[in-house]
Amino acid sequence: MPKHHEATQSEKLVITASSLGTVFEWYDFYLYGLLATIISAQFFSGVNETTGFIFALAAFAAGFAVRPFGALVFGRIGDLVGRKNTFLVTMGLMGFATFVVGLLPSYATIGVAAPVLLIAMRLIQGLALGGEYGGAATYVAEHAPNNKRGLYTSFIQTTATLGLFAALLVVIGTRTLVGEEAFKDWGWRVPFLVSIILLGVSLWIRMQLEESPVFKKMKEEGKTSKAPLTDAFGKWSNLKWVLIALLGAVAGQAVVWYTGQFYAMFFLEKMLMVDGATTNILIAIALAIGTPFFIFFGWLSDKVGRKPIIMAGCALAVLTYFPAFQALSSAANPALARAAATAPVTVVTNDADCSLQFDPVGGNKFDSKSCDIAKAFLAKNAISYSSVEAPAGAIAQVKIGDATFTAPDPAQVTGADRKAAITAFQGELKAALTSAGYPSKADPAAINKPLVVAILTWLVLLVTMVYGPIAAMLVELFPTRIRYTSMSLPYHIGNGWFGGFLPTTAFAMVAATGDIYYGLWYPIVVAGLTLIVGLLFLPETFRKNIDE
Repeated sequence: MPKHHEATQSEKLVITASSLGTVFEWYDFYLYGLLATIISAQFFSGVNETTGFIFALAAFAAGFAVRPFGALVFGRIGDLVGRKNTFLVTMGLMGFATFVVGLLPSYATIGVAAPVLLIAMRLIQGLALGGEYGGAATYVAEHAPNNKRGLYTSFIQTTATLGLFAALLVVIGTRTLVGEEAFKDWGWRVPFLVSIILLGVSLWIRMQLEESPVFKKMKEEGKTSKAPLTDAFGKWSNLKWVLIALLGAVAGQAVVWYTGQFYAMFFLEKMLMVDGATTNILIAIALAIGTPFFIFFGWLSDKVGRKPIIMAGCALAVLTYFPAFQALSSAANPALARAAATAPVTVVTNDADCSLQFDPVGGNKFDSKSCDIAKAFLAKNAISYSSVEAPAGAIAQVKIGDATFTAPDPAQVTGADRKAAITAFQGELKAALTSAGYPSKADPAAINKPLVVAILTWLVLLVTMVYGPIAAMLVELFPTRIRYTSMSLPYHIGNGWFGGFLPTTAFAMVAATGDIYYGLWYPIVVAGLTLIVGLLFLPETFRKNIDE
């Protein structure tokens, strides 16, 4: 098929321009995730700490929530008007929203308007990203020779990780340059403001591109879809493939991606109390080692098929997540792992007496029930505990090793007395935890860095297995006239909803149970579901001619 090798536009330029733009969009999107802790202090300082952090994660998730809508809006435009122009619009929107986040006043300056504006910018970013990825993957795939589609599109698959990597480098660089104090105060804005330069470069490169040859040919022959949304989702013949793509491939890929790259980072920082800068560096090293494997598995999928590689990645995730995260705890914070083993913490309480340790409105101070007083303290200090059921009406007790501490009874103490009683109780617990060997944060010298990097690299390798071949596979599942729309929706429901809500959901699960590993059930169940649906219903697509 010589038409792929016309000199009009080199394939290298197509891959570079598409990939660079997409790297830039991911850079913008992930800056937020990297700085969640600092952003929660800047924009959600009006609510209690645990809620503030979950809030910050929810604003992170807001960007994901609207991605499927972006997929519908821009997918439709991409199938009607063309791949190239849709690209430019999504990129401009993303760049604008990111730059504005760097200028937003904090909660202290303008109160509740600050988080509202922040979430509005996240929504614009999510819409833009919903249109971007499907466009880039479709555009590259439509330029690729049939036997190299996995290899060519795997470059697009590296972009999310490279964007995260670029964001990490800029954050680490700024942190080092201005110092931790200044970074928390104003330095966090720098990575957002720098993005305007990236925007300029990427837009300029993308202006050099022409429309995809497959789309041009289809347009000349008058075969473009007049109603991409109806054609994609209103007809069962296509809708069933959208559903199979979502449940049999993308949902599992999404949870493996977010567990390997984001949940691992939050887990190190929040649960294992490794400081932010060290966490960023360890994750960056693992990403640098793992990233070439996106290309490798993309190339391999041209040889052995897309399906076996994606299914194997899901299966390995299901089997290894618990042991991997347990090993991560011992390697990153050995003192914490030792203390948890030698002096486990138990809360003896009546379940009916406990609130869920998550309060979206931020009004619950968790001090009206003895159970809440005990659990809120442990949740805030990232102490893993198990619960033992007590008879109704019993006052909550916390056992640390052999020592037992009874929480204040809010029915007996009120006002200032209650506050004093809670402070005293927390002080006792803190002293007991310290003497039992629970560290207040991970000791940098005790971190087994090579082992932490090895475990993180394993998690990234699983990401490359499920994610490397998926763009090629999604493109091959759907016909050209509705390809942009059809592949964007399952991709963004999977990655936006199943994946994007993973950190928030998993943390809420941990806060509810007190078990730091409990959140892992979420990716394991979803990856398991994908494995079953994929093995039963997902077709192999790798030798398909997509020019029809």
